[in-house]
Parts: sequence; C-alpha cells; structure tokens
Amino acid sequence: METMLLSFVGPSVKAEWGVSAAEEGLVTSVVFVGTVVGSCVGGLGSDRYGRRLGVLVTALVTSISGFLCAFSPNYATLLALRFVVGLGLGASHVLSVWFLEFVPAENRGSWMAGFSCFWSIGTILVALLAWAVMPILGWRWLLALTSSPYFILLIFSCLIPESPRYLCSRGKINEATLILERIAGMNNRALPPGVLTPNSKRRADNSMDASVTTLLLMPEDGLATDENISSKSHSTNAFQALWSHDLTLSTLLLWLVKFACFFAYYGIILLTSKLSNGKRSCASVGTHLMQPKDSGLYMNVLVTNFAEFPGNLLAALLVDRVGRRISLGGMILLCCAFLAPLAVHLGEGLAITLLFCARACIEGCFVVLIVYSPEIYPTSCRNTGVGIANCIGQVGSIVAPLVTVTLVENCHQKEAVFVIDLLLFLAGVACALFPLETKGREIQ
Repeated sequence: METMLLSFVGPSVKAEWGVSAAEEGLVTSVVFVGTVVGSCVGGLGSDRYGRRLGVLVTALVTSISGFLCAFSPNYATLLALRFVVGLGLGASHVLSVWFLEFVPAENRGSWMAGFSCFWSIGTILVALLAWAVMPILGWRWLLALTSSPYFILLIFSCLIPESPRYLCSRGKINEATLILERIAGMNNRALPPGVLTPNSKRRADNSMDASVTTLLLMPEDGLATDENISSKSHSTNAFQALWSHDLTLSTLLLWLVKFACFFAYYGIILLTSKLSNGKRSCASVGTHLMQPKDSGLYMNVLVTNFAEFPGNLLAALLVDRVGRRISLGGMILLCCAFLAPLAVHLGEGLAITLLFCARACIEGCFVVLIVYSPEIYPTSCRNTGVGIANCIGQVGSIVAPLVTVTLVENCHQKEAVFVIDLLLFLAGVACALFPLETKGREIQ
C-alpha cells in the first residue's frame, strides 16, 4: 500500500505547495532511494541479529514514519519522512524470508503464492482508498490510513517466533528446539523423534543416515553449507559468502532478473497511466499521469491491479509442479509477448487488456522470485543475498520512470516498450542459466 499510493499523492502535493514537476517526482523517487538502502541494511541486519528483530524494526520504522507523513508541515519534511518510509519498505523482504523458513519444501511455492496475495490485496485496497478518500479528505488522510497495516503487525509482534533455522545456523539449538516444541503443541502434534542439529550429513544417494533423524535439513548438494560461514558473525562475511564458488553465478543472474522484473513492473504501471485515455496526446502525459480526480484513470489502475490475482494463481499452479526456473522464465517471456503489441498505438480497451495480461505475468514472476531467491542461499547469508538482490531491483524501479516517462512524453512509446521487452528477454535467458533447481528441496 505504501508503494502504490505514491501514484496518487504527487499531484496533490504539487497543487498544495506549488512545487515544480521535478520536485513532485522526487516525492516518489526518494522512497525508492530509501528502499535501495533499506534492502541492504535490512538483509545484513536480519542475518546478524535475527529474523524476528528484523521484522519488528521494519514494521516500526514504516508505520511511524508513514503516519507522520500525514502531518508534514512542508515539502522538505515530507521528503525526509518518505525516505525513512523507503528504508522500512526496502527491508520488508525480511518478513517473506522469515515465513519461508517455516514452510515445508513440498508445497513451499503454493504457500508463498498465498503469502504474495496480500501484496495484491494491498494494491487494490490503496486504489479503492485513494478513489474514495482523495477527492473528499485529501492526501494527508490517505497517507495516515495506509500506514495502519504495519501498526496491526506491531500489535501481534509478541506472537512472532524467531526462525528455528536462523537459531540453528547460530548454534542456538536449545532455543530452536523450544520454538519447534511450542509450534508442535499449538498444532496438537508431537515432534519427530531424533536430535536437532545445525547440519545433517547425507550419504552419496542423498538419503539420511538412519541413526540420526534431524528436524531441520540445513545443507544442500551443490551449495555452500552453513558450517563454512555460520560461525562468522560479522556482516562482511555474509556479503563475502555471496561470492563463493557455488553462489557467484546465481547471485549475478538473480541481480539481472530482479532488475528486469522491477523495471518491467513499474514500467507497466506507468504505461497503464499513459494509456488510460487514448485521446490524450503523448505530449500531455506529464500533466495527466496521475490526476487524483480522473475516474477513468482510477478504474484502469484498479482493473490492472486485479490482474495480480490470476498472476498469483498461475505461479501457485506452476512453481511446485514444473519448477522455479521454468516457471520464472516462462512467465517473463510471456509478459514480453503481451507487451510487444503495445509498440504500436492500439485502442484503449485492447491496450488495457494486454497490460492486464502483462501485469498478471510479471506478478507471477515476483511470486516465483519470493520463493526462489531465498532458496538459493544458506541460512547465514539468506537475507543478505535477497536484500542485495532487491537493492539491485529497486534501482530498476528508480530507472523505470525516468526511462519510460521520458520516452512516452517525447512520443516514443515504441522505444519505451522495446526497452522493457529487451530487459525481460535478457532475464528470460538468464533463468535458463541458473545452476540450481530448488523444487522439492529443503533449504539450507
């Protein structure tokens, strides 16, 4: 919600304080700059100090700064607070990684697809909320109301357990066992017999030694094991682990895919704004990009936001059946195909339909990435790896408006679509080069 509302706030801020068009755009850009920093800091911090603390700090920073934005007395204060909001949003991947570390391998993709539905619900709620609130109460009320979900998370913070996988990677076996016993008790189940260990040894046939049953299967074939890095507590070691022999290629490919997907996601949103009224000339995009009282724009944005639900469903059906790499690459190339016809001027209805399909595919890509990105890395550097990859992706979200809007404003819609499609094609090729398929595998 905090990300999507940026589309509606800028014009109202410009009207109230008389800022320039560049300063209006900065209200959005400063949030993405904050997410770049927050992704790195949040990842490094949660790998060093724990998942639970990372979730709580993220919720605290985002909720308080988001709420205070509604009381900003001037433009400079609003910019500063929106940057802090960006810091919290950038670290929000900590929550998805925390959740993933509790989910069993056989249906992890479906669980994470369900988890991702809440992002889609948020995008729809913020569009409806903006539609209802902006014309009557204004942008300050919208900012205050959209900060409420994080306050709800804070209320239930006492119920959030630490990740047992993280505790095992830090050698805190007793604490991990207590959490697992509490979870088993809540589900009226007994823990499997055996001894909880931070690492488990596999035989050559990839089966477990019958003499020891472990509750957490930490190492995986083909990946660096936690025993090599978990004893190093300093954040620098977590970053260095990303460049180990087993992880370097996956890290670089993940960066490319993240950059392309973030660029395409926000490029599609901007194209939706541009094509919300086919009668407007390309030169007027700067003035109509997000008019707060344009009901046609609200409707088209709302319609394309609903595309995220079939995207989530498509990802849920594919990710645990055909695998991460094929699912991700297939949806990226399918998104590329849906965008290609937009290189020529089409009717508004057909254009919005194509954008709906492209939005569904790119949302499906993000669902797969939420599953696949953490699975690539061992527990001791998992959030660091995902956080830095998200940082690279957020650079794509910063560049997307600069490239897409500039090209469209200068009547170069074909070139704007070409740039998005080129990045998606390269990302699709990158998916075929990932060295590891993690479908059905226990995470380290």
